[in-house]
Amino acid sequence: MPKAASVVIVFLLLGGVTPVVAQWVPKVPPGTPLGPDNRPNLAAAAPRGADGKPDFSGIWTGDGLANFRDLASEIPGGAPMQPWAEALYKERLAGKHAWNEPDANCLPQGVPKINLAPAPWKFIASPGTMVILYEAFGQWRQIQMDRALVKDPNPSWLGYSIGRWDGDTLVVTTTGFNGKTWLDTGGHPTTEALIVTERFRRPTFGKLEIEVTIDDAKAYTKPWTAMQRMRLLPDTELLEFECLENERFQKHKPVL
Repeated sequence: MPKAASVVIVFLLLGGVTPVVAQWVPKVPPGTPLGPDNRPNLAAAAPRGADGKPDFSGIWTGDGLANFRDLASEIPGGAPMQPWAEALYKERLAGKHAWNEPDANCLPQGVPKINLAPAPWKFIASPGTMVILYEAFGQWRQIQMDRALVKDPNPSWLGYSIGRWDGDTLVVTTTGFNGKTWLDTGGHPTTEALIVTERFRRPTFGKLEIEVTIDDAKAYTKPWTAMQRMRLLPDTELLEFECLENERFQKHKPVL
């Protein structure tokens, strides 16, 4: 079995995904545009906040798993890796480090991988601070809209994020990573030098696009950009996430 597929299966076994149909009793939020069938009109225009900027609020999930498995899947020739990073990536693809992947050990998935994890997340918009609540592993991010990047932030799995508006695009820059995360289940590596820039756009009510630029001079020969596509879940909520609850396999896992 390919390594990427095996990791997704492990993720499912760890309780990472609850089918959307089993989430909450369906309840459409007030203000949701409805179609002739009285169902959410996902093709309607994106909503805007009191400041006139696009409102990204809602429950989102990845629209497909291709970039979750390989963030560089749409880049001709793949990600421009340094030799050591390419060698490590090939080992991870072969499954040699499958049990060392952070989410296989109930550790945070990191940015931008967590955006496309097969579990929903909730965007909460406010003028000073944007908040993202991830169902997977119970993680959360704050996007500070009123300050600059910290020069020497404490290293962390999800980093330190600041945001600004560029027209109707929310630009989020994140630094302060610990270098332990994978960019995808395929295993593109990161280092503490990683800078992630996400450009959030909401072309319609039901779609969200995140253009992600990876800038990590220690692992890649130049910055590179990928696209993450999300779809709105208009009638559900996040559930509690438990990782390794009643798990009995870890003590028997292979030593790689």
